[in-house]
Order: sequence, then C-alpha cells, then structure tokens
Amino acid sequence: MAADARMMAQMTSRDGFIAALDQSGGSTPAALRLYGISDADYSGEEEMFRLVHEMRVRIVTTPAFSGDKVIGAILFERTMDGDANGKPVPSFLWEDRGVVPFLKVDRGLAGEEDGVQLMKPMPDLDALLERAVKKGIFGTKMRSVIAHADKTGIAAVVKQQFVVGRQILDHGLVPIIEPEVSIKSSTKTEAEAILRDEIARELDALSPDQHVMIKLTIPTVADFYKSLVDHKSVARVVALSGGYSRVDACEKLTHNHGMIASFSRALTEDLRVTMSDAEFDASLGKTIEEIYKASVLKV
Repeated sequence: MAADARMMAQMTSRDGFIAALDQSGGSTPAALRLYGISDADYSGEEEMFRLVHEMRVRIVTTPAFSGDKVIGAILFERTMDGDANGKPVPSFLWEDRGVVPFLKVDRGLAGEEDGVQLMKPMPDLDALLERAVKKGIFGTKMRSVIAHADKTGIAAVVKQQFVVGRQILDHGLVPIIEPEVSIKSSTKTEAEAILRDEIARELDALSPDQHVMIKLTIPTVADFYKSLVDHKSVARVVALSGGYSRVDACEKLTHNHGMIASFSRALTEDLRVTMSDAEFDASLGKTIEEIYKASVLKV
C-alpha cells in the first residue's frame, strides 16, 4: 500500500509550510485561553472540544488558508471526524483547499525517565489508522519530548518513534516522527547531537520504498539537521515552534535550509474569538505570509 502520489509530490517538493491544528485534551484549554475563551466560558470536555473545533474550522475556511502557502495541516482526531462547510474536514482540506491532511495519533506522554518522555501506549492504533485511511488522511504525527542530553533516553525515544512509524507505514500512511527537544533544556545542543545520530541510524535501516517526515525543534546550530534533510528516506523535515514566539521561530527558521515550519501556537497567537471575520482573515493571512516566507526564503 502506497501513499497518495499527488499528496506525496506536494509534501516533498512544494514550497510552503504545515499548519499544526492538533491540540489535544491537555493543550486545548491553553489554546482556547489564547484565543480569548476562558475556562469559565464553557463546562465540560464536550463543550471545550466543540469550541476548539469551531476555532479550527474558522482557520481552515479563511481565504488565505490554501495549498498555495499551507501545503499540509495536522488534525486532532475529533477534527478529522468533524465537518467544515458541510464536508468531512480531510476532504474539505484536500478537495477544496489543496491542503494535505495529517492526523495526530499519539495518546500523550508518559512520565519522564532518563531525561525523556516516551509516548503512552497506543493499543488501538491499527483501528485508528484504518479509519484515517478511509477519511483520506495522508500521514500521521506523534510526539515525544527530550528534556536532557541522556543518550539512553534519546535512543529509547527514537527507537519507539520508528517502531510505531513502521506500523504506520504498513497502512500506507507517511509518519511524521516528532522527538521534540525542549527549548528550555540546559543541554539542548548536546541533546540535538545525540538525536541527529540516532535518527540517522534508524533512517539507514529503512527499506528503499519507505519514506518518513521528521518534525524537530529548531536547532541551536544553524543547518544542524541538513544531513537529515538530504537523507534519501526523508520526505521532508519540518520545524516545531516549541514555545518560541512566531517572530523568534520564524527568524531562527530562516537559518535552516530545507526545513519548513509546522507551527501550532505561533500560527494562532494573534487570533481572537472577538475578531470580526474581516479582522480574523486579515490577521491570519498576514501570519501565513510571514511563516511561508520563513519556510521558503533562507539566509
């Protein structure tokens, strides 16, 4: 089973960036607060997810949100199952906007051990992947976190990511491998060196027909991940904003050739629920242009 050829061509060669619209149960309240909806404005998880779905639909139906600059979008499971303009969100994104749909599949993080947080078990992953294929999803995303430059811990993170990644590849989907190095880490540079070597080792073990994407914290040293960008088994290397402001994330990204953005909070930080549609569209359009330029124009 192979990934959609048109979507693969877009993800490997088209200029642009990936919008990360995949906040889950743990990060949704913070996303809503930033948007101007306080915890007191809703009651219970269902209402919370309804409000964040409305926010996401407002984003993806904005005129500027199209494949001209936003080449992909990562969705939360409930967003994949929801509608936008009367169509399933993945179908709306690809058919109406030319944006490749991805799905966040991890179930959150385990407790820290050996300086890292592995992903929690995903016993229902195969069933979720089967649903994703039927919905027209192209690829997946899953996140681990690295807090310290511990070789044992980082090796465990990368091994887990690629074990699950192979399971995802077996369903004809393209996994985004995301071992995030915390920007607050006192050993960030050292952790990135270990991480790069561990990822390269796993990439070298993939078969010629297997391709993955990699999502990484913008490195301390410019172009540090260029060897991964150029690896034959890598479809694309994308950058997470990781808590940097959009201005800082975009500036750092311009120094990393071949990396494009996959921002979440940096994408939505200026948006407010109280904005008129015209204000909302103008604000998001300006942000999309800024992130697009940082992804395409390098120094």
